[in-house]
Amino acid sequence: MLETIHTTLYFIAAIVILIGFHEYGHFIVARKLGIKVEKFSIGFGPSLLSWRSKDGEVEYVIAAIPLGGYVKMLGENPYEQLEDGEERVVLSESDKKRAFNNQPVWKRAAVAVAGPGFNFIFAIMAYMVVGWMGHQVLPPVVGSVNPNSEAEHQGLQVGDRVVAVDDAEITSWQAFEETLKLNVGGEHILSIDRDGQHIDLPVYLTHPEKDVFLSNVAEEVLGIGLGLDILIQEVMPNSPAEAALLKAGDQVLAINSEPIKSVHELIEVVGKHAGKPVQMQVQRGNTQLQLEVTPKGNDAGRGLIGVRLSAKPWAEPEWQRKGILEGVAYGFVRTWEVTVMTGEMFKRMISNSISAENLGGPIAIAQMAGNTADRGLVYFIMFLAFFSVNLAILNLLPIPVLDGGMLVFLAIEQLRGKALRPEVQVRFQMIGMLLIMALMLFAFYNDIMRLFRG
Repeated sequence: MLETIHTTLYFIAAIVILIGFHEYGHFIVARKLGIKVEKFSIGFGPSLLSWRSKDGEVEYVIAAIPLGGYVKMLGENPYEQLEDGEERVVLSESDKKRAFNNQPVWKRAAVAVAGPGFNFIFAIMAYMVVGWMGHQVLPPVVGSVNPNSEAEHQGLQVGDRVVAVDDAEITSWQAFEETLKLNVGGEHILSIDRDGQHIDLPVYLTHPEKDVFLSNVAEEVLGIGLGLDILIQEVMPNSPAEAALLKAGDQVLAINSEPIKSVHELIEVVGKHAGKPVQMQVQRGNTQLQLEVTPKGNDAGRGLIGVRLSAKPWAEPEWQRKGILEGVAYGFVRTWEVTVMTGEMFKRMISNSISAENLGGPIAIAQMAGNTADRGLVYFIMFLAFFSVNLAILNLLPIPVLDGGMLVFLAIEQLRGKALRPEVQVRFQMIGMLLIMALMLFAFYNDIMRLFRG
């Protein structure tokens, strides 16, 4: 119960911060350009607290449902313009000049872009703070080399430290994996440090069997790993693991004599053996044990043994902290890197090369918020920055009711020399709303199914 409350509170905090910042972008740019803003709301539903701006023009609202927010500008909504082609509300001449729909295209485009733009600004500033505060990273040190792999053929060895891929500097294992994902399908130069000696090795990165963004490219394509101890953190009561006498603290070495090198690999192997006994080799203290466990199938037919797992890298984490100017540069560079990665993910999901089942909804976001907050403030800030980039790109999609849809309408208006009729805009917005609602329901369904699958 306490964990659920904790997760919910951090989820709400993340939504309020990021959507509040997004809407503030629309708000401040509209005000600076002389457009009349009638309301700025954090949250939806009944008002809990409200007050007026000094000039009495804007109503600021904190609403009961803190899962979003909005800015209401005069003349923004095409519904207001539908009655016989005339505005429903008779406006004064001064208000007509300040109504959103009477502004030149460039001003309306600036307001539309401002929301996603402020999300990018937030991400840049957040990553700057992350750089200045510092955080732990796993070093890009080779912990294992798979037999007959590209890495073995090219002479990579355990203990080698990757310092660059082509001209891209590598400072962490995460950065190494992200760089590999963006460079599959060609030959590249891997620069390594081996006991102080600089060595350049050519490696060819083939395309993995599944989509690159769902693959561990270092392991599955190049054939190297961090080197991990796979540990059982907790054994669930009345589970197959308990029946097999597995205990918390056991280190999983192999299943059916096949070495286990990652948590994902263990989950995949167990998942394929629902109802079939497997031989699990574990290290308990100074003793190696061979235990037979029979995974129990869930509703989706995947095997589960009822344990909570963790992975302990062989390499000690390193502290990565930036100076003032380095932190500023890191904010821009890291935001760009995340933008490229996220854009590729969206593109692949739209083209269906990545299954939509990987789409996460509010439960997945809430879990990420809670988990990162548990690790510390800097990791929660990193989550906010990552989520902010995702929110910016999502809003730039050319779907009516999103900012990207508004930009499409404005581009059409610029080309035609006049705006689309209000009733046409309304129809497109209804379609856009239905698409967004369907997307949200599907993401929520994915979240529920993940919970059931464990």
